Amino acid sequence: MKYILVTGGVISGIGKGIIASSVGTILKSCGLHVTAIKIDPYINIDAGTFSPYEHGEVFVLDDGGEVDLDLGNYERFLDIRLTRDNNLTTGKIYQSVINKERRGDYLGKTVQVVPHITDAIQEWVMKQAQVPVDDDDIEPQVCVIELGGTVGDIESMPFIEAFRQFQFKVKRENFCNIHVSLIPQIMCRCTTALENSVKEKISMFCHVEPQQVICVHDVSSIYRVPLLLEDQGVVSYLSRRLNMPIETRPRKMLTKWKEMSDRSDRLLEHCSIALVGKYTKFSDSYASVIKALEHSALAISHKLEVKYIDSANLEPSTLQEDPVKYHEAWQKLCSSDGILVPGGFGVRGTEGKIHAINWARKQKKPFLGVCLGMQLAVCEFARNVLGWTDANSTEFDPETKHPVVIDMPEHNPGQMGGTMRLGKRRTIFKTTNSTLRKLYGDAEYVDERHRHRFEVNPELKSHFDEKGFRFVGQDVEGERMEVIELDDHPYFVGVQYHPEFTSRPIKPSPPYLGLLLAAAGKLQSYLQKGCRLSPRDTYSDRSGSSTPDSEISELKLPSLSNE
Repeated sequence: MKYILVTGGVISGIGKGIIASSVGTILKSCGLHVTAIKIDPYINIDAGTFSPYEHGEVFVLDDGGEVDLDLGNYERFLDIRLTRDNNLTTGKIYQSVINKERRGDYLGKTVQVVPHITDAIQEWVMKQAQVPVDDDDIEPQVCVIELGGTVGDIESMPFIEAFRQFQFKVKRENFCNIHVSLIPQIMCRCTTALENSVKEKISMFCHVEPQQVICVHDVSSIYRVPLLLEDQGVVSYLSRRLNMPIETRPRKMLTKWKEMSDRSDRLLEHCSIALVGKYTKFSDSYASVIKALEHSALAISHKLEVKYIDSANLEPSTLQEDPVKYHEAWQKLCSSDGILVPGGFGVRGTEGKIHAINWARKQKKPFLGVCLGMQLAVCEFARNVLGWTDANSTEFDPETKHPVVIDMPEHNPGQMGGTMRLGKRRTIFKTTNSTLRKLYGDAEYVDERHRHRFEVNPELKSHFDEKGFRFVGQDVEGERMEVIELDDHPYFVGVQYHPEFTSRPIKPSPPYLGLLLAAAGKLQSYLQKGCRLSPRDTYSDRSGSSTPDSEISELKLPSLSNE
C-alpha cells in the first residue's frame, strides 16, 4: 500500500480537498486502484449535527455515514463509493480508545496521547486503506489521506505526530507528504503560475528539490487541476518516489477530463436555475447540489447560472418588512428557466418555498424538489388543489388536521445524531410511463442515498392520485413515497432521496439532468431519442457514443489495463 498525506499551511480552505482528489484522479487514470480518507480534527463524532453554515453541507454515503463534504469531492473525482470510516475525526478516535480502556484492553496501563491515540490513528488508516471502493471489489493500491485544518493547529497535533511515526512504520518508499501552502500574490496555491526563481527559493527554504515544488495556480475549472498536476510531472515523480509500476502511455481517463474541461470553457448557451433555500448565503451548504447541476449543464452543453434565493424573502411578511428584498427575490424566481427546492430542516422559510413551488406548478416551470422540497410540493398541492388549506408537515405544525407529511416511526426525537433514515435505499418504480424512470434508462428500480426524519403520509395517497399528482416511486415495501410526478406539466418532479450525492462529472444525476433538459427546452426531444444526447453534447467525438452513461463505462479500470 502506498500512502500520500495531503496537509495544508497558512490558512484553512487553501484547496487541500481538490489537490487530494486531483492526485487520486491522475493516479487512477494510470490504472491504479485509489482510495481516500479525510481526517477532521474536530471532536464531533461525525458531521451529522453541523449547521450548514458551520462546515458546509453534510454529505451522505451509501452506508448512511454523515461526513465532511470533501468526501463528496473524492467520490465525484474518482468515481468511487466510500464508507463512514473513510472520515476520521478526533471524536471517533477518542471514543474508540476510551471504549478499549473501559473493556480493559490496555491491561491497567495509563492511557495517553502517545502512544495510544497515535497508534489508534495509524491502525485506523491502515485498516480503512484496504477496504475496496471500486465496483470490482479489488483492494486499493494507493490511499490519499487529507488532514483537515492547518499544520500548527493544537487539535491536529496528535495526527501530525501519528504520521511522523507512520512514515517509519510503512517505510519511506510507501509514504510521501504533499503540503499545500499559500503564495501571497494570495504543492503552492496562487493566482498565476510561479516563475522558476520563486520555485527555487521555495525549494531551498523548504529543503525539497525544485521538481517537488508544484504550482497550482487559479484555473477556469476545478476539472483542470488534475491536468495541471499531470503537466508538472506529478505522476512521474510519485512513480519514482513511491516505486509504483505506472505506464507512461496516454491515458483515456485524462483525455476525457481534458475534453470535459475544454467544453466547459467553450459553452455559449445559458441556463438559469433558481435555488430556493434557507442557507443561500453560504454556497458550500449546497455543494453537492451545485455540482450535480453543473454536471448536468455540462452534459447538455449549457453554461449554468444558479440564482440563490433565500426562501424567506418570497414570503408576504418580507413584502411588509423589506419590499425591495421581496421584489428582488420574486424577480429572480420568475426570470429563471427552472426551479430547485433542495433539502433542509426547520420551519424558517418553508412558506416561501411553498410559494415558489406553487408558482412553478401553475406557470408550468420546470421544477425539482429534493427531500424537504418534495415534501413541500405535497403540502402545496394539498392546500391549493385538494383544498386542505391547513395541510402541512407535522415537523412544522404538529396539530394540523391534514398531516400530509409525518414523523417516521423509527425517528427518536430525543437523540439528534444518526437517528434519521440514512444511506442507500431502493426505490421501485410503480409505472412504466414515468419521466424519471425513462431518465434512469427505464430502470425498474434505483438505489439512492437518503437523509430524512419525515415522510409523506401514505394513508392520503389516493387523494393525490385522483388529481394527477402521482407517487410513481415507492420503497420496497410500498409504504414510503419516494418519487412524485405531476400530470400535464413539462417537468414537475420530487424525490425523497438525495440524488446529488451520486452525481459524477461524466455521469450526471438523472433527476438533475431532467431539470436542466426541461429548463433548456430539450427534455422531450431527449426522451423521444430514447434518452440519447446529440453528438455535440457527448464527451468524445471519436467514441461513437452519445450518452453520458456509456461514456463513463469507458473509464472503468479493467478496460484501461487490458488495452
